[in-house]
Formats: sequence, C-alpha cells, structure tokens
Amino acid sequence: MIPFSVLDLSPVVRGATPTDALRNSRDLAIHAEALGFHRYWLAEHHNMTGIASAATAVVIGYVAEATKTIRVGSGGIMLPNHAPLVIAEQFGTLASLYPGRIDLGLGRAPGTDQGTARALRRAMGPSDDRFPDDVLELQRYLGPLQPGQTVRAVPGVDTNVPLWLLGSSLFSAQLAAQLGLPFAFASHFAPDLMMQALHVYRTMFRPSDVLQKPYAMLGINVVAADTDEEARRLFTSQQQAFWNLRRGVPGQLPPPVHSMEGVWTPMEKAQVDHALSCAIVGSPDTVRDGLAEFIERTQADELIITAQVFDHAARKRSYDIVAAQRERLAGAVA
Repeated sequence: MIPFSVLDLSPVVRGATPTDALRNSRDLAIHAEALGFHRYWLAEHHNMTGIASAATAVVIGYVAEATKTIRVGSGGIMLPNHAPLVIAEQFGTLASLYPGRIDLGLGRAPGTDQGTARALRRAMGPSDDRFPDDVLELQRYLGPLQPGQTVRAVPGVDTNVPLWLLGSSLFSAQLAAQLGLPFAFASHFAPDLMMQALHVYRTMFRPSDVLQKPYAMLGINVVAADTDEEARRLFTSQQQAFWNLRRGVPGQLPPPVHSMEGVWTPMEKAQVDHALSCAIVGSPDTVRDGLAEFIERTQADELIITAQVFDHAARKRSYDIVAAQRERLAGAVA
C-alpha cells in the first residue's frame, strides 16, 4: 500500500492563539507518527491570522524534536521569498540535528498577498524566470563541496537534503521531470490540472542521481468522523475558511456549522465545491471507498492528507480513521 503523509497548515482556530496552534501541530505530529504516517509537512504562509507556520523551518525543528521516526519537512518553502543560501543553511541545520528525517519541498508562489511579499523583500517580477536557477543553486549548496566552490552552506554542504518540487500547474511538473526530482501536486485546493500535470511529469521524467523513476505525491482533503453527517459538519470549517480566503478576508479557522445554507450563495458553493473537489468527507466506509477510488484514478505514489478541523481532538480522530482505512486497503491489496 502506498504511504500516507500529513500536510499541516497549523491552523489557528477562532478564539485561540498561534501558541495553541503550534502546540497542536506538535501533538498531531506525535499522534501521526504513532499511527504510521510517513511524513509530516508544514507550509509557509505569511500575514494570515489563521496559519501559524510562517517561520516554517523553526516549526519543523519544533516538530522534529518531539518525534523520532516520521520524516518532517516543508510543503513547502516558497523559494522566491528567500535567498537559496539561507534556505540551505536552515535545512542543513535541521538535517544535522535530525539526520535522515528532513524533507525540503519547494514552491514558487509567495504564499501571501503582494504587499506582504514586498515586505519580505521579494522581487516582484515573474518567478518562473529565476525559480529553476534558484532550485539548482540550492541543490548545489546541499550537495558535496565542488572544486573551486568558495560559497558554502555551513551547515548544509553534503547533507543532501531531499528536494521536492511542489505545484498546482504544469510548470513545476515539467521542471521536476527535467531535474529528476519527486513532485507533489496541490490537488487539495487546485485540482483542475492534476491529471495533466501527472501526465507531463511521468512522460517527461529524466532519471537523476537522486531518483530513478517518477514519484508523485498528491494532496487531498480528508475529514473523517464516525458518521457521514458529523464529517460533513466538521468540513464546514474548511469550506468557510476557503471562501473567506477567496473573498480576500482570510481569518482564523471558524467553528463548524450544521448547515452551510444561508452562509453562502449557490454560486459561492459551486466555486468552493470545485476547488475542494479532491476531498473525501465521511464515515470510515466512505473514506475507505473514496481513498481507493482516488488512488486507482491517479496511480499516486503517495498521498499527503490535510484536514482543517476546528476541534483538535476531532482532527486527531479523523487521522485515526484514515490510518485504519489505509490498513483495510492494504489488507485488500494483499
């Protein structure tokens, strides 16, 4: 059975603080490790009161310190916001402290609004032009020291932290294929080009020193509960948060409601349903069937599962159910 991993946006729920969110992330990582999840990734976002993982490398260290075996990494670091050398030093340090457990997923979006991107001292030109060169530069800093190399990442050099390219379009799929790197697609919020991106990545893939054949991980929303009705209620927090983001008014993760009727218009519902179409919401049997269909349809090598659930205990319970359904699927495959 393919590995299952966790993507945590470290949600700050309404009425709570970033401290609460970060402690919940650490607790969920410990829980996910005990359940057998393969990776635990955190994402870089800025100027969002509902997401606490802006200083992503710091949070990765906080999570890695509390766990023992699960891989911990970024899903992702928005590379155009940073000098490659700085990221190499940060992740080289993490790899030195937690050897064999650190992943570095890279994205090319700012992870924020334009005003905040400027405050990050990010050049505002198209990132497509420099992103491939920045990836290669970062790769050099994390690899073996080359003859004549005068700038080095310390720590970082020869740590060979695994690089992943993340994307929601065809650009990163093509670049990951050209560089022979693993690829993660953001189907959990941008599903439109998922199948096309997988085709591009798999057909154009060139073997490299780090990867001999394509390896694609797909993001998917899974909110599980004991009943379909309860899972749908829990999922309304994510639906509300996503629509608030689309409206330009992001905030803390709202509590669930029993019905979205009256919360949004039919047009708004259609837009959110489309964006979150890669979502499995329901009871254990519903989740098992949904996961089996998604894996069969995409032939994913790995799933990275996110669950924006208001109540921390309910979020942990959701991952309990996912882990149990993975075991059922593995048994069926065997």
